[in-house]
Amino acid sequence: MIGELQCVVLDCADVEVLSRFYAELLGGEVNRPDRRWAVGDDWATLHTEGGLVLAFQRVADHRPPRWPDPEHPAQFHLDVDVPDLDRAQAQVLELGAELLDAGEPARGWRVFADPAGHPFCLLGAAPNNS
Repeated sequence: MIGELQCVVLDCADVEVLSRFYAELLGGEVNRPDRRWAVGDDWATLHTEGGLVLAFQRVADHRPPRWPDPEHPAQFHLDVDVPDLDRAQAQVLELGAELLDAGEPARGWRVFADPAGHPFCLLGAAPNNS
């Protein structure tokens, strides 16, 4: 191993809006004191209960990705497991997400964009084959 992942950083226009969005989606604490980062108008963090840290960096000329447009590539995306796909969809839409691809019902996952345009997927529970 060469190193250890410290955090995942998302560029955005508004660090407050995006950090709060992901706090509602994943749980955790926004801007918890941490010697590794100084938070402020241009930088926010989210420490999740599972130990993952997301950071949000203000970029003045942020160009949101447009999934699946290669001229505005996603650059990364998050997969989030959810117990009830329909309920989770309603919740993220209420938080400000945008549905990009509902797919076929049997597919079991849907693609959304967060308020800054970053794509993420909600993955429903695997079907019970018993």
